Amino acid sequence: MGNSASNNNNKNGKEENANDVVVKFKAVDMPENRNKAKPISKGTALEIKYDEKNYDNNVTIEKIKSSPQASHFYDCDNPPPLNAKILLHSCCAPCSGAMFEQMLKEKYDVTIFFYNPNIHPKKEYEIRKEENKRYARKYNRPFIDCDYDARSWFERMRGLENDPERLGTRCVACFDMRMEVTAHYALKHGFDGFTTTNATSRWKDESQVDGAGLKVAKDLLMLSIKGNINNKKVPKFWIRQWKTDTFTKRKYEISAEEKFYKQEYCGCSYSLRDSNTWRKQNGIPLVRIGGEIAGLGTRYFENPDIDAEEESQEVVDAFFKAAKNHFKVEEGVKEIEQKDKDDDVKEILNEVYGNRKKNVNEKNNVKRASLNNW
Repeated sequence: MGNSASNNNNKNGKEENANDVVVKFKAVDMPENRNKAKPISKGTALEIKYDEKNYDNNVTIEKIKSSPQASHFYDCDNPPPLNAKILLHSCCAPCSGAMFEQMLKEKYDVTIFFYNPNIHPKKEYEIRKEENKRYARKYNRPFIDCDYDARSWFERMRGLENDPERLGTRCVACFDMRMEVTAHYALKHGFDGFTTTNATSRWKDESQVDGAGLKVAKDLLMLSIKGNINNKKVPKFWIRQWKTDTFTKRKYEISAEEKFYKQEYCGCSYSLRDSNTWRKQNGIPLVRIGGEIAGLGTRYFENPDIDAEEESQEVVDAFFKAAKNHFKVEEGVKEIEQKDKDDDVKEILNEVYGNRKKNVNEKNNVKRASLNNW
């Protein structure tokens, strides 16, 4: 699916072809402590605020308000200035489409940043990266190609292997890690702001996604105020509502127009494990990595109406409502208790993953099976 133009590495470490410049970002240049467990971000409501208790006596609310930036985020009331340099962390091409397109329409100077060490196996990682790179080439935009940092990711996720998607701690820790590395690059290269395409997916918890970006942006601002970093410009995290029906519809229109690769699971080894467990128990072909035939549904995006419907708020809410019924999850609690009996596992996965899709198109009562829309 990717462009066939050959690429060559020049002496500056850049990968060039007729349409773009791809910049390599090596693991040795990433934050050294990215693989270490840390307190997770606490969601938008808490991370958007300043709490003096979290900082030493050298940082006060008054100092924050009197600093040149005075804030660690952009939002609808205070958007990035015209032509601002924005570093867009991209999880995949389908999630990038409408968000990237809109930023360009609004005259922002956008660079795509592909740091996703969670994606497993590497074959799937390379497929998703190349699709993303292909879309960047179309608009002749810079693409930061980060080293595949899977070892660091697995170290960071240690102890969280059995957390359920979105309802546990693992997804938050994953967002935190990716935003830390994104913010690090944005700071070192003079970006005005950064954000992530994870914010476009209704399958992701918006508060978790934005909270991760807000936390690292706030931490950078605190370091700047204390004089621990010399950069005059500290990048802000950009919050925006990217999950409207209009944006969601446009996201799938672009995905169909571009015939993007349609991934069959979120990305990490644990989501692959859980997806295949459910499929095996229900006699459904397992996830296929690459190739022209998917394990289930179509290999490439084809019908934007059906794809958008499968990410309707109704479908998403039904899925996670079922999940909460079968996982004892409380706000802020890390331990997730599953039902004890092995016989219950099949029932749990059936009900949780079964609500992941609509089996019937209510308009024409036509059954379909796709279930690979993330």
